[in-house]
Amino acid sequence: MYKVLFTHSFFYKFDEKRWKMMQPYPPLGTLYAASFIREKGYNVDVFDTNLLYSTNEIIPKIEEFKPDFLVIYDDEFNYLTKMCLTNMREAAFEIIKIGKKYNCKVIVSSSDATDRFEQYLENGADFVIPGEGEQTLLEVIENVDNRDKLSEINGLIFNENNKLIKTLQRPKIIDLDKLPKPAWDLIDVEKYKSIWKNKHGRFVLNVAMSRGCPYKCNWCAKPLFGYTYNYRTPTDIVDELEFLQNKFKPDEFWFCDDIFGLHKKWVEEFNNILNERKIKIKYIFQSRADLLTDNEYVKNLANSGAKEVWFGVESGSQKILDAMNKGITIEQVEKSRKLLKNNKINAAFFIQFGYLGEAKDDIKKTIKMILRLMPEKIGISVSYPLPGTPFYEMVKNDLKNKENWTDSDDLDLMFKNNYSSQYYKTLHRYVHLIFKAKKSFFTILKFQIFNLIFYKSAAKFIYFLIYAIKYKFLLNVKS
Repeated sequence: MYKVLFTHSFFYKFDEKRWKMMQPYPPLGTLYAASFIREKGYNVDVFDTNLLYSTNEIIPKIEEFKPDFLVIYDDEFNYLTKMCLTNMREAAFEIIKIGKKYNCKVIVSSSDATDRFEQYLENGADFVIPGEGEQTLLEVIENVDNRDKLSEINGLIFNENNKLIKTLQRPKIIDLDKLPKPAWDLIDVEKYKSIWKNKHGRFVLNVAMSRGCPYKCNWCAKPLFGYTYNYRTPTDIVDELEFLQNKFKPDEFWFCDDIFGLHKKWVEEFNNILNERKIKIKYIFQSRADLLTDNEYVKNLANSGAKEVWFGVESGSQKILDAMNKGITIEQVEKSRKLLKNNKINAAFFIQFGYLGEAKDDIKKTIKMILRLMPEKIGISVSYPLPGTPFYEMVKNDLKNKENWTDSDDLDLMFKNNYSSQYYKTLHRYVHLIFKAKKSFFTILKFQIFNLIFYKSAAKFIYFLIYAIKYKFLLNVKS
């Protein structure tokens, strides 16, 4: 029976911003694939690169395990992998070369490999699996010595006699309950727990209840799961949460789905099962403003343990939201913020500057919206075109010198717009500073003058405000 070594190409330490945050999550997608192949009787192991320094650290593992297959299976539930960062791409190429040096058949499944399969094949990969990968991977392993059979496997790209073979797209897995649970035993979860506890005093563990997203924001890339939305039953999810609580004792869960609990009935049943089984959890999730405008829905989220939700507000300008095909309104953002606050769920806004046609008036509207609604957190980026999206098609002729960011702190605007890349980087800094200044001011108002927190908050307010004024001046100079 073949030996299969799974790895992936994400290194937190290759992304300085993310490593400083000290919020690493285990490679969930990789663990799902490893578990799936192991269930079929193969000898499987995982080499987790997340917390390592170098691609060469895989060499002792290969020499010890002696795999027939090296599978670079990136974690699609980590949104950073969908960004196709060049640091991680280069890491993947290095791992491929190491695998080939040790005579492994190398198989790659990732967002980046789906978009740029020619480069991965040129760098030595034997096979690229575009889209959802578990079933295709199994069939490749089963038929690797039968070249005629390989061309009949759906969802596969490879070279045969200097000819590119790209087979039909594979249908998505619909019944996710039938998938085996992730192979948690094949990685050291305690390392993640230690990092979280030392930095934040709590441990957050990732879990997924669905695959895909049916919405069609025109800048959002979905190379693996597409526009389908398949999900596990509430009972199956609660069973896993109970297991993870008992096994690893996380303080909170991070539901890393593109959209958690798309259907209101699902969330209601999820809440009911948790309550019936007396399971108490806290969790963070991702959603949309239009889903969070229903009072009963938000109440069920809160009662089931929701503590924080990240959702794509993107812009305070309806003109820009409509141009993005976002499918939400500013009024829905305002209503969702109010409902979340009433139900004690923290709101975290994803903000995106730099979309095509954005003018100063649109930027001002976005800043005013942030300061008016004052979410608990904000995350700011600039528009980033990825292959396979309508937005990419709009700007691809501008992407001559650079098509991907190096890391998540790159934030280069890679296409022509009203303002420069440097302007948006300055704007990014200014908005964070003015937001933090207002948060500090609110904290000042909560405490009496002789309280230590009062003085600390006052110092922060002055610091943030001074630097916000500085960056506001720089914005005027750069515009």
